[in-house]
Amino acid sequence: MEQLDGEGRAEHVVRTIGADHVALREQVLTELRRRIVDGDYQQGERLTETRLADDFGVSRNPVREALRVVEAEGFVQILPRRGAVVATLDETAVRDLFAVRQQLETLAAGLAAERATDADIAMLRRLIEDASKATDAEDFDQVAELNSAFHRAVIEVSQNRWLHAMSAALYHHVHWVFRVGAAQRAPHSSEEHVRLVDAIEAGDAEAAATAARVHVEAAAAAAFGQRPTA
Repeated sequence: MEQLDGEGRAEHVVRTIGADHVALREQVLTELRRRIVDGDYQQGERLTETRLADDFGVSRNPVREALRVVEAEGFVQILPRRGAVVATLDETAVRDLFAVRQQLETLAAGLAAERATDADIAMLRRLIEDASKATDAEDFDQVAELNSAFHRAVIEVSQNRWLHAMSAALYHHVHWVFRVGAAQRAPHSSEEHVRLVDAIEAGDAEAAATAARVHVEAAAAAAFGQRPTA
């Protein structure tokens, strides 16, 4: 459409349809997902539209839309006579998650070793340092955030847009699983991240892929209360 500018001239204005509504929906979605991942809403807990609308101070419409998204992502289940409840991290789902992580992260690590710049290495080491500080401060919500940020950063450094696209939803679940045992896992995870970045910095794709594989195996063993196999 056109409107007059300050000097009376017609100018073209691009009309956005429902931009504010989309922004509100995304805000509700982000906050709902965060509360599930951080454990504010517990596994198996019922989430009614009315309750969430009150919690977020919004109408039920953006809540309803956000619930559809988190259901599709696997964070919420819709059960007969109960409605929406926070999903439970069952063993099969978690094992499947680690199986995908191993394939994705070993490939990303090898590519990162071939393509990383000095700036990339510095960025990865900053994330490790920040996570170490958060661990010392026992801020495990922040540790979990930084853990996911580190793995997404390695994928960014790999410069493979397909890995980037496939990992977007995955790392919300990685964050969720990590957060459950963050207090016990964080120090070991940090050491493994250092070894991975050392291999990337050395440009050793094979060593980086191995470090990534060992890291995922250790994380899986910790998630299931087992001793690492490597």
